[in-house]
Amino acid sequence: MSAHVPAVPEAHEHHTSTGLSNNKIAIWAFLGSECLFFGSLISTYILYHNQTNGGPTAAETYNIPFTAIVSFVLVLSSMTAALGLLALQKGDHKAFRAWIAATALLGMIFIGGQAFEFTHLYEEGFTIQTSPLASSFFVLTGFHGGHVTVGILMLLGLLAMSLLGRLPQEDAHRAELVILYWGFVDIVWVIIFTVVYLIPTLGRG
Repeated sequence: MSAHVPAVPEAHEHHTSTGLSNNKIAIWAFLGSECLFFGSLISTYILYHNQTNGGPTAAETYNIPFTAIVSFVLVLSSMTAALGLLALQKGDHKAFRAWIAATALLGMIFIGGQAFEFTHLYEEGFTIQTSPLASSFFVLTGFHGGHVTVGILMLLGLLAMSLLGRLPQEDAHRAELVILYWGFVDIVWVIIFTVVYLIPTLGRG
């Protein structure tokens, strides 16, 4: 007589009465708090964007074409991230790894572009101590860059888990949480690019 061995339940999300999993509610709550934080930083920039201490204005300082290119790169990464999630949900692990690797690479290009911009501004004498405008600019964009860097590490973590066979199709919700975060930092950058770079330029014209 053989002993009965109970089946091990498959990994799944624990849902609340809202129909959303605990993890999704947690990530949405986190992103909501981040909206408030970025909102305060953007508001601070708007408040101080004309306080130059006799130095260059925003419209005279920023390289709009260059920033527009790296901004497009970051926005494009949202599409590759979504395609990666879709591939994982379909069980296509090879495509998932390719799309997630591409997303991480695009994020690295954005961070590299931001580092190049900061270096150029520093060489031009536009530093965090130059004026309230400069201070609010570097804090806002630098804080966002930190979020993008965290997102890149999370994407590389997903890639490593997939390569090690620790991210099966039924656990696609784990990747979805990372993709939600990545989409958030992309959307925030679109707002920052509009407020910090485009509006001053349009105003000058």
